[in-house]
Amino acid sequence: MTAIDFHGLIPAIAVPFRPDHSVDAADLARFAAWLGRQKGVVAMMTNGHTGEVFSLTPRERAEVTRITAAATRGICPVISSVVCEGIGDAVEQAGWAKAAGAAALDVMPPHHWLRFGFRRRHVIAYFTAIGEATGLPLVVHVYPAWTKASFPSELLAELAQLPFVAAFKIGTREMNKYARDLAAIRAVAPHKALLTCHDEYLLASMVQGVDGALVGFASLVPGLIADLLAAVKAGDLARAQAIQARIDPLKEAVYGAGEPTGEAHACMKAAMEAAGILASGRVRPPTEAPSAAELARIRAAVAAAGIAVTREAA
Repeated sequence: MTAIDFHGLIPAIAVPFRPDHSVDAADLARFAAWLGRQKGVVAMMTNGHTGEVFSLTPRERAEVTRITAAATRGICPVISSVVCEGIGDAVEQAGWAKAAGAAALDVMPPHHWLRFGFRRRHVIAYFTAIGEATGLPLVVHVYPAWTKASFPSELLAELAQLPFVAAFKIGTREMNKYARDLAAIRAVAPHKALLTCHDEYLLASMVQGVDGALVGFASLVPGLIADLLAAVKAGDLARAQAIQARIDPLKEAVYGAGEPTGEAHACMKAAMEAAGILASGRVRPPTEAPSAAELARIRAAVAAAGIAVTREAA
């Protein structure tokens, strides 16, 4: 399999749009190159929920990966999410992502599983088909425990033993199951990378013994999250708590008391615009832009955090 280091910070990147809602290729390339050079970043991921993947056509998803991979060549590798409903479609789109420059693939559960659930052999067949067709390392995208697409801990352990599965993007969001999931994977495959994707409670999920973080929030505050991960790995809880305290006001402005959603991603893009990271925080319909009150709160949080960068630096 292609060599890629999953032990560190992997931002799931946002995608800038022009006024006509087409992908802003120039700003995406500039942003990706800037983000890839931030401390602690070992890779980045395209076509995640942060990247508004469900608003992108399959061809646009491949193009986003192509632009990002070209902009970060020699800087860091790119992982592309595969978001499909059937095995044939997944194999085809995974091939497009590989041709576009993806060094690994994040595999989301087919979304009809959210409605109807799945059988164990469905999951094994899906991952096996993508892994065998592409030869790329796969990241298992673990959905929240409250969804019908949540994988039991025993199934995660079985996936961990597949040769092409290299890492797990774990968003269980129920801490008892999260601990069981980590333990089940570690027991059978201690070398496979465990990555938190709990944007809204980073410190609490990192201290469970993960190897890294694959989070959309790192599009906005890569440095703070890299520092937090480093402090946790060093066992410096006091420093980790202090860094999390700096993150919290921004987290509240973006996510409030909830989980990441389309509108939360819109709030994050507004924060990225306010910080000078993106030229525009525009989102694609039906996702809605933040209200005037939300924008005021976001801009105040960005100003107080002191995370603004110049357009030249970004």
